Amino acid sequence: MQQLVIVSFGKDNQYDFKVNGAAAAVDDARKWFDHEFTALECDVATPTGKILAVDRILSVAKYAGEGRFRDRGTWAEQFARYTAAILGRDLIRVDVEHYSIGY
Repeated sequence: MQQLVIVSFGKDNQYDFKVNGAAAAVDDARKWFDHEFTALECDVATPTGKILAVDRILSVAKYAGEGRFRDRGTWAEQFARYTAAILGRDLIRVDVEHYSIGY
């Protein structure tokens, strides 16, 4: 199965990542996002105090910055692979500018 993860920082700043083959384990993906969320010192204000998986994905993308995605390095590939694993959709759009995820 092939999945497409699009990370957008605005209309003209969009980065597409094709995730091929076997998906990463969801537990591994959650651990990676937990680690990155802490390492990047992300801050999310939620009314319930609970941070959902989509909040972690969006915050990690935001705090990591567009440069990591523009370079298309290992980190960006891991982000896409683990996002695909957690959300389990064929097409995922991570819209950092509007802080939303679409399918």
